[in-house]
Amino acid sequence: MMKILAIGGSNSKNSINKQLANYTASLFSQGNVSEFDISQIDLPLFSVDLESAIEFPKCVLDFAKKIDETDLIILSLAEHNGTFSVGFKNLLDWTSRIKGRKIFGEKKMLLMATSPGGRGGLSVLESAISLFPRFGTEILHTFSLPSFHENFSSDLGITNEELNQKVKYCVAEIEGGF
Repeated sequence: MMKILAIGGSNSKNSINKQLANYTASLFSQGNVSEFDISQIDLPLFSVDLESAIEFPKCVLDFAKKIDETDLIILSLAEHNGTFSVGFKNLLDWTSRIKGRKIFGEKKMLLMATSPGGRGGLSVLESAISLFPRFGTEILHTFSLPSFHENFSSDLGITNEELNQKVKYCVAEIEGGF
């Protein structure tokens, strides 16, 4: 059974990206899903000065271990002013400091984004598509969900049928390759 790690790239407790990642993970018929909730970690803002002054944060090591134990990462990115949320970027910065490690541990990824706006996080998605392969991941598919509140229900998932079919296609393609 495929091990799936769902991550919402936001430190908001009510993250719409966490909702999208978890919904998408639920679509896998052969998946054992775990979640990494950035809103539940207490992580100081990275700096090289702080890195040398404190013990390495346990939550970062836990994040890396969860990645190492998975087959597929489903990551849905929040977009703050056209880029990563500060909570997610901080986690990336800390994880990049683990000696001998590429952040995503050479794992496969379904990369997603959503936002309340009509572009659905496309700016952050484009940035991640460019950067993440250098961070140790193979991006299998990408998906953007625009206008989250009009196209998603916590009870039903993606309510726009065309968009729901697109994410289901991504899931089917990935399942067929594992």
